[in-house]
Amino acid sequence: MPLALLALAIGAFGIGTTEFVIMGLLPEVAADFQVSIPTAGFLVTGYALGVVLGAPLMTVLGTRVSRKRMLMILMGLFIIGNVVSATAPVFGVMLAGRVIASLAHGAFFGIGSVVAAGLVAPQKKAGAIAMMFTGLTVANVVGVPLGTYIGQNAGWRSTFFVVAALGVIGLLGVAKLVPEQPRPEGVRIRHELAAFRNVQVLLAMAMTVLGFGGVFAAITYITPMMTEIAGYSASSVTWLLVLFGLGMVGGNLLGGKFADRHLMPLLYVSLGSLAVVLSLFTLTAHNKIAAAVTIVLIGGLGFATVPPLQKRVLDQAAGAPTLASAVNIGAFNLGNALSAWIGGIVIAAGLGYTAPNWVGAALAASALVLAVVSSTLERRTATRGRLVAAHVPEPAPVPAARH
Repeated sequence: MPLALLALAIGAFGIGTTEFVIMGLLPEVAADFQVSIPTAGFLVTGYALGVVLGAPLMTVLGTRVSRKRMLMILMGLFIIGNVVSATAPVFGVMLAGRVIASLAHGAFFGIGSVVAAGLVAPQKKAGAIAMMFTGLTVANVVGVPLGTYIGQNAGWRSTFFVVAALGVIGLLGVAKLVPEQPRPEGVRIRHELAAFRNVQVLLAMAMTVLGFGGVFAAITYITPMMTEIAGYSASSVTWLLVLFGLGMVGGNLLGGKFADRHLMPLLYVSLGSLAVVLSLFTLTAHNKIAAAVTIVLIGGLGFATVPPLQKRVLDQAAGAPTLASAVNIGAFNLGNALSAWIGGIVIAAGLGYTAPNWVGAALAASALVLAVVSSTLERRTATRGRLVAAHVPEPAPVPAARH
């Protein structure tokens, strides 16, 4: 594997860290800016909405420059956004910094995947892409807990300065190690947009929004839930996030292993189990050991849905997958924004810190319903196609010419 993949993995590590680390630092940020926990939750919502808007926008803009240059521009945005967050004098400026950083998220993974695949032989493309995405999964095992620890002991601003430094390393790595690739030619945005006329593409993206949103409903407010309800100390949140990250890695590996052979059954099992586990979290959150086990399960079941949902979109938009793939990355973050917002509402309504778990369970159950609808429509379409083919008359034989 070429060293250029290491540069891409470092960039992915930084992006993954900045996306998730805020959840472990919400109480510190809220106290510093003198805002409520639900208000601080807008830092999650704002980032997620920035990914939703930035993924298609930056992907389209990326067709105008070389892929290497676009990756460098994206890492530059990421660095600027994190520096703005680290130096923000008021809450609104920090929120703006989060949005700036988020604009790089979706396009970096979309364009980075294409670049990674182009760096190796055809039979090694999947491994190259997986190596880049390793940066994202490792971020949740190492980067997020370490960033939380730094933020709780040296101040949350220090965490964002460290993440910005990771962005600088990633930018230098891309500049030095990633070879120049020509600007993509022949890209037709109209052709890419046509994929969104497919009902199955839209259903898959809706499943992404609701299914992954279920995870974030609970995890966004994991720090106050664990400290106020389970009785953990603030310093223990770091290790709870490690457990969540390990669950993510395991779920992602299992999802990737079975998505090719049993995609829809995998979605049924993972989404249904996620809804049940999130419901139970309202009870298990009152016990330290049970809460820790539940956090691992939420990470595992939540990320077991990621490979099949992404593959579902790519399969249904096979003729024009680039924009659809980027938009689906945005859909994951739209789910994050939606669930963080609703979770903040139920907390602000006085329903307690465990109330977002019910929100997450409802979202996951809704995604399961859509999966059943999608599968049913697909079977009906296939049956209709077979019936039509069966009733097509055979062409009349052409009489032999007489001499």
